[in-house]
Amino acid sequence: MDEFRANAGQVGGPFENSRLLLLTTTGARSGQPRTAILGYYPDRDRVLVVGSAGGSPRHPAWYHNLLAQPEVTVDLGLFTYPATAVVLRGAERDEVFARLVEADPGWGDYQARTTRTIPVVALVQRPGPPPGAERGSFAEALKVIHAAFRRELSLIRSEVAASGAGLGAQLRINCLTVCQGLHYHHTGESTGLFPALLQQHPELTDLIAVLQTEHDKIAVLLEELEQLAATPTPEVLPQVDELIAQLNAHLDREEAELLPYL
Repeated sequence: MDEFRANAGQVGGPFENSRLLLLTTTGARSGQPRTAILGYYPDRDRVLVVGSAGGSPRHPAWYHNLLAQPEVTVDLGLFTYPATAVVLRGAERDEVFARLVEADPGWGDYQARTTRTIPVVALVQRPGPPPGAERGSFAEALKVIHAAFRRELSLIRSEVAASGAGLGAQLRINCLTVCQGLHYHHTGESTGLFPALLQQHPELTDLIAVLQTEHDKIAVLLEELEQLAATPTPEVLPQVDELIAQLNAHLDREEAELLPYL
């Protein structure tokens, strides 16, 4: 946890290039905050965590805590937000767990060690300011959002490279989640941020036109990646590389030329 907090959610050793979060629950008995570090999976507008406890016969303490009080706090390293924990049940749990086992067979090994059904929990962000807003300024929040996209695409790139053309169900969802997030982010900039800046700073007209053109090009790449993720081919990795190259160039331009105005 110390390494996670000191490095904005990144750690070394066996968990390098892993998705990790800090989950803070309220102790079911003590009423005090309790924090656990867990691996997680993107799942569109929520993230998933697994109560494996290494295949032990008992559920982990954090799971008992959120059953008693489902209002939790999620820290992804770059930003923190309040969430509601929803335990998946029945067919939904089984379908999700099956794709997580496909992504990492270790989950299946843990389930084989115990008679209990290993729980899968969705952490759903509660309404409020967007993640990153706690940084104090829009410019700082934008940098945090950019860093999150860069990190997620780097993780997806590593996963795609390791999988070859046969993307599993969870990796397809990882790709679709980041595509959806980038689409929402760029739509918000195009319809809100850019017009507001132009109203106050007409001298940015040419720069905003360039940034909007980059948005349009990235949108095409996102659409192509979504199609490839649905029917995986060897072209997925080159598509991810092209998206990363164009997005990084775009984010660098925004930060260098827009942040001073923000």
